[in-house]
Amino acid sequence: MAAKKTKIPAIDIGIKAGDREKIVQGLSSLLADSYTLYLMTHNFHWNVTGPQFNSLHQMFMVQYTEQWNALDLIAERIRALGYPAPGTYKEFVKLASIKEVEGVPKAEEMVRLLVSAQEATARTARKLFPVVDAANDQPTADLLTQRLEVHEKTAWMLRSVLED
Repeated sequence: MAAKKTKIPAIDIGIKAGDREKIVQGLSSLLADSYTLYLMTHNFHWNVTGPQFNSLHQMFMVQYTEQWNALDLIAERIRALGYPAPGTYKEFVKLASIKEVEGVPKAEEMVRLLVSAQEATARTARKLFPVVDAANDQPTADLLTQRLEVHEKTAWMLRSVLED
């Protein structure tokens, strides 16, 4: 005997379907930027050299660990809004505003690239606020606020490394 199919109820969380779709598009771009930033930071952690090796190696580890945990939060918000989260390199490359770094830059250039990537990720998050606000989506607004705080603070800390 075939198993009885259960109908999944429609999502009724007080956010219109069209608004949920727009929010998910923005969150998908944020997830792509966040994953690209995570990968860049982890790569630099593995490959940094020079007089600042120990401090940068440790700093990058703290940063990529935080970013790794954030990926799940963003993807789970996409799922809560009723859509599949992007999860392939191919999708991330299409959605991300951050470009992959080829080769192994010098330590100072790694820091500059990470500042730029942190700021790009903050811009991607900030761009979504008008859509989220119009849809009255407080959980996504909260997630965006948390991510902005992290990316802006991390960019500041990285910029500080470049000062004389």
